Amino acid sequence: MSQSLAAASTAAGTVAVPMAELTLAGDLARPSRLTVPDLLAWPRREADASFECVTSGVRHHRFTGPLLYDVLSAAEPGFDPARRKDRPRFPIAVAGADGHHALLSWAEIDPDFGCAPVLLRGARHISWIDAIRVDEGYRAWA
Repeated sequence: MSQSLAAASTAAGTVAVPMAELTLAGDLARPSRLTVPDLLAWPRREADASFECVTSGVRHHRFTGPLLYDVLSAAEPGFDPARRKDRPRFPIAVAGADGHHALLSWAEIDPDFGCAPVLLRGARHISWIDAIRVDEGYRAWA
């Protein structure tokens, strides 16, 4: 995580706590670190999701956040957007703070291909995602 700090109120007063950041890295012209306020500045979409939790049964949630495609496009991936067949060669590796990982193809989120509405959920926090890497040369988790 970064050295960005945010003030948090406690019973003893105000203390500095690290602010969660999401790192965008890899083959990007504009790699960056995004905070919750950064994500809140993007147009947001909503998605409903249901899943079964081992400890509390079926849970229903509404997630809100910017589209992953919009955020990564603004970071300017290292492919020529006019060359449609170049784009699927760039995988998107997502690293979670809990050790989980996910791998997407650019084609899954690209409107010219799959157009999956993948959200970067961060209305309250983004602490579960550490980094997203767009990398043509990606081979395995580092």
